Amino acid sequence: MSVMRKIVSGLFVSLDGVYSMPDSWMGRWFSPELGQAIGALIGAQDAMLLGRVTYSEFAAHWPRQEGEMADNMNGSVKYVVSQTIDSADWQNTTVINGDVTAQITALKQRDGKNIGMTGSGTLVGSLLRAGLLDELHLFVFPVVLSEGKHLFSGFSGSSGLSGQKEQVPLTLTGSQTYPGGVQHLTYAQA
Repeated sequence: MSVMRKIVSGLFVSLDGVYSMPDSWMGRWFSPELGQAIGALIGAQDAMLLGRVTYSEFAAHWPRQEGEMADNMNGSVKYVVSQTIDSADWQNTTVINGDVTAQITALKQRDGKNIGMTGSGTLVGSLLRAGLLDELHLFVFPVVLSEGKHLFSGFSGSSGLSGQKEQVPLTLTGSQTYPGGVQHLTYAQA
């Protein structure tokens, strides 16, 4: 019997829950130890799952870059969840639309390593509600931003992929603090 692949999300987030545009605010706290943790997450995956907005940002940026990270991002198998686009031009990308829950469930049942997620906060919330997100890695930075997209801001008001509106209990499975005060909190479905 094969083991089901895991969907693993890693998000940079401020103390007040802002996850958008981390490149503009995380720099002063980024450490080699944090870089190693991110590298370990990337190294444990062989595919990426992205929401439409994150996909659009990445597809506009990474194909024009060079180096090991660019090679990894461009060469990786990518799945973009969107009800508004039918095709994707970034190499190795497949669009998931229609019955998203069934397609992601089938994707998890294929052989392979973890399916990684970066950004895509709306999709992260939907996958949590549907019980499809296996690990949530929050890298909490010691800064209050006030403005920007807040993680789970629409969580209670919408039903997501599964039609559920109840709470989603999580279990803290790990924590670590990096130099400068960044906390790495790892959660799994309870």
